[in-house]
Order: sequence, then C-alpha cells, then structure tokens
Amino acid sequence: MASAAEQLAANLNFGAIAKADELKKRIWFTIGALIVFRLGTYIPIPGIDPEQFAKNFQSQAGGVLGMFNMFSGGAVERMAVFALNIMPYISASIIVQLLTSVVPTLEALKKEGESGRKVINQYTRYLTVVLALVQSWGIAFGLQGSNAVINPGPFFILSTVLTLTGGTLFLMWIGEQITSRGIGNGSSLIIFAGIVAHLPAAIFGALELTRTGALSPALLLGATIAAICLVYFIVFMERAQRRLLIQYPKRQVGNRMYEGQTSFLPLKLNTSGVIPPIFASSLLLLPATVASFSANQGSTGILGTLTAYIGHGRPLYMLLYAALIIFFTFFYTAVVFNPQETADNLKKHGGFIPGQRPGERTASYIDKILTRITVIGALYLTFVCLVPEIVASQTSQSLGFGGTSLLIVVSVTMDTVAQIHGHLMAHQYEGLVKKAKLRGASTTQRRR
Repeated sequence: MASAAEQLAANLNFGAIAKADELKKRIWFTIGALIVFRLGTYIPIPGIDPEQFAKNFQSQAGGVLGMFNMFSGGAVERMAVFALNIMPYISASIIVQLLTSVVPTLEALKKEGESGRKVINQYTRYLTVVLALVQSWGIAFGLQGSNAVINPGPFFILSTVLTLTGGTLFLMWIGEQITSRGIGNGSSLIIFAGIVAHLPAAIFGALELTRTGALSPALLLGATIAAICLVYFIVFMERAQRRLLIQYPKRQVGNRMYEGQTSFLPLKLNTSGVIPPIFASSLLLLPATVASFSANQGSTGILGTLTAYIGHGRPLYMLLYAALIIFFTFFYTAVVFNPQETADNLKKHGGFIPGQRPGERTASYIDKILTRITVIGALYLTFVCLVPEIVASQTSQSLGFGGTSLLIVVSVTMDTVAQIHGHLMAHQYEGLVKKAKLRGASTTQRRR
C-alpha cells in the first residue's frame, strides 16, 4: 500500500494546489508563523552583550547547550528571547503523558474523550509555565556571574526570567495556532525549522573544508551518498509496521444480519519516536556541560575525568549511548502502549485475533509481538544515532547533522506531507460532490 507521500508525489498537481484555497491559506499561515519564530531567534534578551556571550558559548558548545542551540536554531548561542525554544512545552507534554499512565485521575480524564483532552492540555500548559520559570531562572542565575552581563543585579534576573518565559509561552501559542490553522504539528515544525536553519551553514562549511583541502572530495561525496541512504532507511523504518488481523463476528441489528468484518491492528516498528535519542543525548551531555561550568570556575574534579571518558567518539560514550537508547525505547513504548487496554477494547467491541482467546491471552499475544518489534525498533534507532557519531570520530570532522536531528527532520517532513495530501484529497472530494450535485440538478431540470 502506497504511503501518503508516494501518493502525493504520484498525483502532484500544482494546478490542484492553486485551486485549493483553504490549503494555500494554511501553508502561508505556517510559513508566516515560522518566519516570526526565526526573527525571534535573533533578538537578544535585555542586558546581554551578544558578542561576549557568543565567545563564552564556544567553550560550552559541546554539552547540552550545544544540543539545545541546534534545536532552537541558534537562539541559545545568541541568547535570544526564544533561547528556551519550545522545549519546556515538549518536556511538559512528555511528563504529563507519563503521569497519565500512573495517576488514576489523569487516566480517567484521558478516557473521557475531547473534554478530558482539553483538561490535560491545560495541565500541560500550567506545567510548561513552571518548567520555563525554573529553567529561565537557572539561566539568569548562571549568566549573573559572567562577563556577558552589562548590568548584573536583581533587575537583570527578573527581566531575563520574564523574557525567556514569555518567549516560550509565545512559541507555545504559535505552535498551537499552526496545529489548528496551519499544516502539520506546530511544536514539531518549530523544532524542525530550528534544525533546518543549520543546514545551509553545514553545507557551506563542508564545501569550504573541501576547498581548503581539510576534507577530501571523495569523503564529502561518500558522506552525501551515506546521508541520502540513511534518509531512505529512516523513511522505510518509520513506515514499517506489524499489522495484526482482527475479526468481528456476524451480528444482528433488528431484523438485519450484518456479515463479519475484518480489520487490522497496526503496531509501529518505532512506537517511541525520537524521544529515546533525545533523552539519551541529554543524559550523556549533562556531565560535559557541568564540567565546562566547573572549569570556568577553576575546578574540575571527578566531572572532568568522567567527561574525558564519555566524550564524543569515545568507546564508553558509544556503549552508554546505545544502552540508553535501547532502555528508553522499551520504557517509553511500555508507557504509551498498553496491551491490556487494547485487548479489553477489542473484547468490548466483539473483535478478536484469530487463534487467541479474548482477554488475557490476547493481551499476552499483543505484548509478545510488541516486544519483538520494539527490539528491532531499538536497534534501528541505535544504528541511526551511532552512525554519524562513528563517522565523525573516524574522520575527525564534525557533521552538520546528528542522528536525532535527522530523525526529527524526516519524521516531521513525512507527517507534513501526509497532511498536505489529506487536504488535497478533501478538496478533490468536495469538488466531486459539487459536480455530482450540479449534474443531478441539471438532469432534474431536463426531465421537467
């Protein structure tokens, strides 16, 4: 079965897109919102010397700050009003999602449908405010003792906290507006725009290294081919799923007998998405970030020794990175997918898996299948994330994109293309309905 991206590529008609007024409005709204986001990444917070802060940032670019800077499109490097980006909202969403599985009240809200979802979204917004305040206060307190602050003091801390928190809340609002009035998931597109903003600089940097002889043309060509193959591999694996056959028996409604129906329960190979690589990267880069702050204050201690062993390209780093990705893949999959709940829903609606008794046997069967495909999904994520690290360590050249960035870019692109295809299909369907009504009306008039 062809995917939405393949169907759109096969039936792409710019004339149809031009006629789809609703789709054009959504696309232009999304582009405008992302332009606003990019402009905000260049506006520094009050009281900061941008040039001095950029110099200080270079010494800590290899830690967590470097990863956040990549996701924010360079806003951290410039300490802009969008330096926190939308990451507090993403963190709050993940925390609420995890709590939904263990807190009975939230679990009950989740089962209430649309009304419960609105309440959970409101809780997510409240938690976003709390996380943004804590993170912005930590940043303000950390900047207070640096030479990048023009006038240190309580007013600087207060203004920094309000500015960074306000920037995050504004981005959260923009993301929700994109989701409802634009194309694609707003939060994902904001992170996508921040990552893609580094692509031109990475390309020009690689070409400059090739021109100066620091990077051989053969190696650049090989890296390009490998990146294209990796993108194809990610697309294939993200679309891969195991479909379990579900059958519904015959049923009688009134005097009518309905035949049994057959459907499928799709189990994605990668249920956890990009969450495991993000968590694993954050945990591994945290010691490096703390050690860099300690070094600036004249003391390194055990953190410096630990950082030397788990630095980029080190064997211990690769081993821990792979282990953490596999762990978080299984952990997050267990949180977001409940086989027992799925089996109960099938039993409630009369569905069953052939050869499996409804209830506990069905839940055990689904759990066994899910565990097997999660093993493949964890190995896939580990491979995609470790290949750029291994290449960078062997060639001693920093790549513009890591595995996590590539996963986010490809996943968001696939989701956005699928939504564009859905809007085009809806537009074409509306056109067919209008034509059918006009033909029916004209036929009626002729008969009269």
